[in-house]
Amino acid sequence: MNTQKDYNRMRLMVARKASPWIDAWNLLRTNRHDSAAWSPNPQSIVVRGSNGTNKQNYASLYNDIAAAYADGLDWQISGDKSAADRAVAILNAWSSTLTQITGTSDKYLASGIYGYELACAAEVIRKYPGWKPEDLKRFQKMMLQIFLPMNTAFLKDHNSAKIDHYWANWDLSNIASMMAIGIFTDQRSTYDAAMDYYLHGNGNGALQHMVWKLYDGGLGQWQEAGRDQGHSTLGVGLAGAICQMAWNQGDDLFGADDNRFLKGAEYVAKYNLGSDVPYTVYTNSDVTQETISPIGRGPGRPIWELLYNHYVVLKRLSSPYITQCANKVRPEGGGGDYGPNSGGFDQLGYGTLTFTLADPPKK
Repeated sequence: MNTQKDYNRMRLMVARKASPWIDAWNLLRTNRHDSAAWSPNPQSIVVRGSNGTNKQNYASLYNDIAAAYADGLDWQISGDKSAADRAVAILNAWSSTLTQITGTSDKYLASGIYGYELACAAEVIRKYPGWKPEDLKRFQKMMLQIFLPMNTAFLKDHNSAKIDHYWANWDLSNIASMMAIGIFTDQRSTYDAAMDYYLHGNGNGALQHMVWKLYDGGLGQWQEAGRDQGHSTLGVGLAGAICQMAWNQGDDLFGADDNRFLKGAEYVAKYNLGSDVPYTVYTNSDVTQETISPIGRGPGRPIWELLYNHYVVLKRLSSPYITQCANKVRPEGGGGDYGPNSGGFDQLGYGTLTFTLADPPKK
């Protein structure tokens, strides 16, 4: 998600106590996951969606990911080796323990969301001298043998369901995981497969399906808009992560198909700010949604700084609603700052710290 140049910028701005970086840094340092008291809780079998045999326990994984990511950022910015050691201990605990991800069909949400987040957390400390090569290789093996096969299987046959059955975020989470794993394990073919699916896939997470209807004025209807806004903003966050990872590899998915993702993100942002947006009746094999859903309306997820800084600051494009959302949620926190349940851990967070390129405009 970030380059060494990004980490250098974060370190410099925090040392200068410059806002908004220092404000986001303070959020990270006070988050309970960035703590010497944190102890990893690895599970041999992770269950998401009770299947009648095992109880759900996936909270152990998403909490440990939040801790590993926060510790890694702490080390990158402060230079505190004890923070990096904590991140290493968490990742090593999981790579030496985890054997399976199971449950209901929700297991594919776990393979996607937590696969991408694990790989990104590991990438933050990849060059830390204290992570032994044999431990790093064992972690890569876990990603390649447990997470990647599930990502690939889901995108290939969608759990034996019709191609339009699963909502966009299911595809997007598994695309994100496949892409992150491809980057972290240096498997170009895996990365290319993720990028190809995002651009040309048949499921709802492919670009032209997730933003399936374009309107005048730079808006594009999001595939889950008639479902609820929590899942719409989740999808925007996942697509943003995919585009950011590809950007750091030299590929511009942000601008693909005449900035199609930007139009979908602006649509979601505008509606979640309280404004009306155009809506076309959405129909798939399972549902017909006559109107846009107000359920979960609000821009609360920590997903907007990434989009604001790419489209507005870097590309100088007009994105008024993304800009307003970024202003509302700044500074963005991390795992656990947006509720104790899984939705509060669907993003790695800390976007104000990691993506801010220049001083944002005053509110």
